[in-house]
Amino acid sequence: MNKKPHSSKQRFVAFRKRLDQPIESGETPQLDSGRRSLERTRSFASLLGHFLRFAGKNRRDLFWSLGFLTFGATIGLIPPAATKVVFDNILGDEKLPSNILNVFPSLNNKITLLGFIAIATIILAIISLAFNIQGRWLATRTTKRIQISVRRKAFLHATSLPLQRIHQLRSGGAASLVREDAGNIGDLVFGLCYNPWRAIIQLVGILIILLVVDWRMLIGSIILFPIVFFTHRTWISRIRPMWRSIRGTRQYCDAMVTESFGGARVVRSFSRQQTEATSWIRSNHLLVRKELLAWWWSRGVDISWSILVPVATGALLWFGGWQVLHDRELIATGAITQSQAITAGDLVMFLTYLAMLMGPLATLAESATQLQNSLAAMDRILDLYEEPTEQDKHQGGKVVSCKSSLGELTFDDVSFSYPGSDAAVLHNISFVAPAGKTIALVGPSGSGKTTLCNLVAAFYKPSNGCISLDGSPLQDIDLHAYRTLLGIVEQDIFLFEGTIASNIAYGKRGATPEQIQTAAQQAAAHDFISEFGAGYETEIGERGVKLSGGQRQRIAIARALLADPRILILDEATSNLDTQSERLIQNSLATLLKNRTSFVIAHRLSTIRDADLILVLDKGQIVESGTHDELMARSEHYHDMVVLQTHPQN
Repeated sequence: MNKKPHSSKQRFVAFRKRLDQPIESGETPQLDSGRRSLERTRSFASLLGHFLRFAGKNRRDLFWSLGFLTFGATIGLIPPAATKVVFDNILGDEKLPSNILNVFPSLNNKITLLGFIAIATIILAIISLAFNIQGRWLATRTTKRIQISVRRKAFLHATSLPLQRIHQLRSGGAASLVREDAGNIGDLVFGLCYNPWRAIIQLVGILIILLVVDWRMLIGSIILFPIVFFTHRTWISRIRPMWRSIRGTRQYCDAMVTESFGGARVVRSFSRQQTEATSWIRSNHLLVRKELLAWWWSRGVDISWSILVPVATGALLWFGGWQVLHDRELIATGAITQSQAITAGDLVMFLTYLAMLMGPLATLAESATQLQNSLAAMDRILDLYEEPTEQDKHQGGKVVSCKSSLGELTFDDVSFSYPGSDAAVLHNISFVAPAGKTIALVGPSGSGKTTLCNLVAAFYKPSNGCISLDGSPLQDIDLHAYRTLLGIVEQDIFLFEGTIASNIAYGKRGATPEQIQTAAQQAAAHDFISEFGAGYETEIGERGVKLSGGQRQRIAIARALLADPRILILDEATSNLDTQSERLIQNSLATLLKNRTSFVIAHRLSTIRDADLILVLDKGQIVESGTHDELMARSEHYHDMVVLQTHPQN
């Protein structure tokens, strides 16, 4: 068996080998990116269509931006034509055409003509600048609007993915995908539209002017055009797959940072800071190697143009200079007239526009390499959009509410295996949870208690069997509406960064301070909250790090109380409470459980003995069910668990 490469160099070599392999349609190679993708499958036309759809209602501003740019770029082409007048009519001895002098006789004075040209050049430059600034402002505003729109849609889609897919993305990687990749789509306003359009306007305008000056030198300059196509075919087609992989690796690195900081207590308790840092640095080395490879391929375009432009300019300078000298000889012999000859002013103007021509050509070639980076980002976002969401897999449309729903849940021969695994976690689970009753789930670790609650919360779909709410299969019920019936308090409490009040009110929009305080009092949390200087406005830090485990748990219970759910899940909800705190909230729990269909996972006898139905699970199966008294009388599993808890062996 081949060993997986670990060093950044080994992984980079493997990446280079895979990059050189052809990618067949439908093939999904893994390029050390943390994501599987087709690398470069969508055509440019397809991506352009997607971009215009992303632009949406902002397309109007985008077109206005290109309109202002067109006027600004066109006006900006006029001032260089003044070089011909300066060299021929001011520094030389040629006269302006008689029709111009008849209208403006003062221009026959060279000083006056020079001043007029200077003022006209300044005015045209200011007008061009005004149009360009307005166009650039509209393009910039459009960029930001598209970024906001795409990031919003990407965030909503990512948070709607099935739970196992979210776990695969990891929080840091998902943040990188939503923030950076989605944001780069907005950059296409400049990379795909604004800058190329400006180059095209300048290119077409300059070609028309050069055609008027001398068609022979124009032919010499347009020989450069195939080079743009050649560089695109040679370099550009390889750059987008590199940038896709670079973005995937960067996403993986971001995920590592988030994970390391999120697990800082574990990292430090095992003194693994150096190990985590080494792993992250190794992945960053791989990222840098890929970025340098993409840099060299991109610089191939720059190097080509850096060589080509001076060579072409020198050749055309020689040809134009020779043509001027040759025409002077022909004028001297009477073979041609002055108006038929190429003058020094014509040559200077031609070379000026030729230099301007190289700019748009180089811009088109160079921007194409940068464009691939943004197109790679769009590819990845489109991959994200194509992933089915939770709602896509749950087609039910029946709307339920706390007022209309009784809350009776029925499991009918339900089995479940986690996605990607053949091992069943639950086997043939059947029971009825009557509306308003409390169902306690007991059993050893790994028996399937939490998994069963995950099915109740519709985090996963059963592999076999059916779960029904008030007689209607969950598959027929709108998922969002069903989730409004739920309240969950888990052992691993998750609190959001913010105030205590905002966390308690998270499950009920528009909750008043009085309602928040009442819920806290019922959860025995009001007293310790009042001890903080800022009270309910106390900032608790990320995940509530400024609170003890018991305090976090009581805030979570207060949150559930305020939400007033129809179906309640308590997964070891009192595990982090000491005996005194648990005693304080027993009455609150009784209030919380009253008239709600409740699923309670707990090991403490005090939490489950009053349940209406106790399910004893073992190895994913229900081995016993009944009330506490019934199970004590006939269930060996339950009896032994209770005896072990109440009379622990020394």
